[in-house]
Amino acid sequence: MDSQSQNTTSLERLEKVEQKIVKVLDLAGSVMEELASPSGPRKETVNNHCIEFMQLIKDIQVTLREEIKSACEYRPFEKCDYVPRISNEICCKKLEYVMAQVDEMKQTIENYHAAAETSDLQHLNP
Repeated sequence: MDSQSQNTTSLERLEKVEQKIVKVLDLAGSVMEELASPSGPRKETVNNHCIEFMQLIKDIQVTLREEIKSACEYRPFEKCDYVPRISNEICCKKLEYVMAQVDEMKQTIENYHAAAETSDLQHLNP
């Protein structure tokens, strides 16, 4: 497999990640709208959106981890000048930063679920 086709494949995977991130944001917005509904949130709708959200987050994490690993292993500029090599390293750091942000989003969702379960239990056991 030549370098050009590897880059295209990687870019296609990153484009799909971008599309999943947009979907994740749409789901988060839908949940917020549902929670702000005057008639109250529909639990099944919120749960379905949260399940889909978490699955997309996991998919995004897996793909980004693979891309980070691949980008860090691939050293096209080893025998070239400094600027292209450091540019590659900066890209790796940016991807690591995105992964950290995704992990924080996942933690926030998990905290929300824990708080919701606690709230549900309190309402059931006054």
